[in-house]
Amino acid sequence: MNIEVWLAYLATAVVFSLAPGSGTVNSISNGMVYGWRKSLASILGLQAGLAFHIVLVGVGLGTIVAQSATAFTLIKWVGVIYLLWLGVQKWRERASLDVTATADNVSAWHLFRQAVLVNLTNPKTIVFLVALFPQFLNPAEPQLLQLTVLGITTIVIDTVVMMFYVSLASRLTGYIRSARVMGGLNRLFGSMFIGCGALLATARA
Repeated sequence: MNIEVWLAYLATAVVFSLAPGSGTVNSISNGMVYGWRKSLASILGLQAGLAFHIVLVGVGLGTIVAQSATAFTLIKWVGVIYLLWLGVQKWRERASLDVTATADNVSAWHLFRQAVLVNLTNPKTIVFLVALFPQFLNPAEPQLLQLTVLGITTIVIDTVVMMFYVSLASRLTGYIRSARVMGGLNRLFGSMFIGCGALLATARA
């Protein structure tokens, strides 16, 4: 893989990560509520889920999922239900002025597991990678090495972008001064999770 091809993929990966999605919503929501340090666990969780998808694509299972309506539909509806559940939980979350106290009640492990599920139950990621990777692979060169380069690039870029979102969101926490504002934000992010679930429900194999 030459540098020109890699740079082209790099630009594509940046756009892919910046595009709003369930992972983005998860990062922004956690950043505002739990702060950037604790939210690092959720970023690691997102990357663990993304890495799993990359491995699936690398061994050829991604193509099976992308071409199988049954497999795609199954994963899709698990993701839809999970995102809707997260949205409802956000709507029901008690508004609180004490953001730190709220953060103390949630472990980093919980945020990690939640983020892993957010990415694992999004089949659109598999479809995107299946459609994208072949465009940047040279059949005459070792496939494993190329897939490794593309996979690492994807994860690094997504990590940086999610850290940016978390850092920006955590700074906004200081402007929250009332339970009414916090309640509004909870409902906003709850609606965004529900919206992501609704969009995922319309995805087709």
